[in-house]
Amino acid sequence: MYRHIFFDLDHTLWDFDKNAEVLLKQLYQSFKLKERGVDEFDEFLIAFHYHNERLWARYRSGFIKRDDFRFKRMWHTLLDFRVGDTQLANELGASFFEYFPQQRNLFPGAKELLAYCASKYSLHIITNGFEITQRQKLYNCDILPFFTHIITSEKSNSVKPKKEIFDYAQSLANAAISECVMVGDNLNVDILGGQNAGWDTIYFNPKKNQHEGKTTFEVATLSEIVQIL
Repeated sequence: MYRHIFFDLDHTLWDFDKNAEVLLKQLYQSFKLKERGVDEFDEFLIAFHYHNERLWARYRSGFIKRDDFRFKRMWHTLLDFRVGDTQLANELGASFFEYFPQQRNLFPGAKELLAYCASKYSLHIITNGFEITQRQKLYNCDILPFFTHIITSEKSNSVKPKKEIFDYAQSLANAAISECVMVGDNLNVDILGGQNAGWDTIYFNPKKNQHEGKTTFEVATLSEIVQIL
């Protein structure tokens, strides 16, 4: 029934949490954050994820711009440790933004899934991430050739879960509603957005979190998607 599969990237194919931990540990050491008052890396990592999620929500809602997001993510993280150093926050934010797309950790089974699907379907990415950054991630992980279209919030002038970005993606792929399925990890962004566009959805839930959301399919591993398709 499907002809077009649209994937979210971060937290679905590209392991955001693992890549963030690897890079942040390097930055924690190279910027000597322990000497600056950030005593424990694990607490620093928790604070980063908290502010990252909070500020992404504000970015999706249009309350902050990209450059503000990059700076404030680190600024608020450092403030949790009473480190009010604007220059340090700027340098950390710039370094993270530069080196994060170079990380190469994918979820288990991601390449195998894409290789299987590419022989049967047209594959696309729909992401709220930034255009250059997301393309760099795909290139550095050697999965860019699998995808026909990379739809970002910048390119479409919209953000998930708004219907407009899904309509834009569908038009770009020249697809019918019944031919589209959205694969993503976020019920309120990927799944709700796909449903608003009338698409079927596959919820990727590797932690098997309990929820009351509705989705066409739900999987805990990417390999299960092959069985569905």
